[in-house]
Amino acid sequence: MDNGIAVYLMVKNEAGELKFLDERTWTLNMVAALEHVNYITVGGSEYETVEGRLNLDSGKLEILVVRTGSEP
Repeated sequence: MDNGIAVYLMVKNEAGELKFLDERTWTLNMVAALEHVNYITVGGSEYETVEGRLNLDSGKLEILVVRTGSEP
């Protein structure tokens, strides 16, 4: 059974500051899709994926994103 993995999204704003965006469990198919996509949508907004790392201490996949388009 696929229990998925906890994914922690951090957004980097124009000032270079990192802020928490989202945390949820992704299926392994969603994680695998990251090999083929450059953009994700969260809360109705689009973000470009910049980089990711697997944090073995927390058991989470951490993904850094930047918002596309203009800020609301």
